[in-house]
Amino acid sequence: QVQLVESGGGLVQPGGSLRVSCAASGNIFSSDYMGWYRQPAGKARELVAQIVTGGSPWLESSVKGRFTISRDSKNTVSLQMNNLKPEDTAVYYCNVWRKIIGGSDINYWGQGTQVTVSS
Repeated sequence: QVQLVESGGGLVQPGGSLRVSCAASGNIFSSDYMGWYRQPAGKARELVAQIVTGGSPWLESSVKGRFTISRDSKNTVSLQMNNLKPEDTAVYYCNVWRKIIGGSDINYWGQGTQVTVSS
């Protein structure tokens, strides 16, 4: 029942900025972690940024100081990407991580949005 829809990807020159956003529908809890993964072509998906209500945002070291994650509401999360580099080129996926006590964790995924950094 949970659906995540990303928007805001596109083509940008090195040094430029983009903002990707994610809107969630269905039952999203304030205790859920929301974040962004990215997957460059031919490489594994990696966690880039994550945030949970009441906690400090977490950023992967290579994007720290350039990216900012914001949970704008219980159901929305965005990633502001500044000073973009070619190595940031990837499909960016919205993620919801629900920790289940005494059971398996649940992950929800968006369809992904392409971010291409090139001159």
